[in-house]
Amino acid sequence: MTGTIAVLGASRNRKKFGNKCVRAYQAAGFRVFPVNRREEAIEGLEVFAKLELIPGPLDRISVYLPPRETRRMLAEIGDRCAREVWFNPGSADPKTLRAARDAGIAVRDGCSIVDIGLSPSQFP
Repeated sequence: MTGTIAVLGASRNRKKFGNKCVRAYQAAGFRVFPVNRREEAIEGLEVFAKLELIPGPLDRISVYLPPRETRRMLAEIGDRCAREVWFNPGSADPKTLRAARDAGIAVRDGCSIVDIGLSPSQFP
């Protein structure tokens, strides 16, 4: 499995899941686009301040933000028309998931790393 993925809430901190996701998807052969307004590079990759700045279509978006921030980003997430949007544990509450579905976003509620057959524990 390969494709493109934006990691919304990517982190330079290797202990955070937003970093583990970047590394997991790199290991799986995906083209990874970290998104973080405060960073310039993560795991050797260019970081984008906004989803709209990423060139080309996205197969997936993986969200690692608190629910309140995630809700504020739903319009931007929806505008990207990704085939799947993974709301990882802790990134969305029921209200956020409902709003995402109502906005027509292809919601996947769960761990995007596990979905590709890997475990976050493989990326210490």
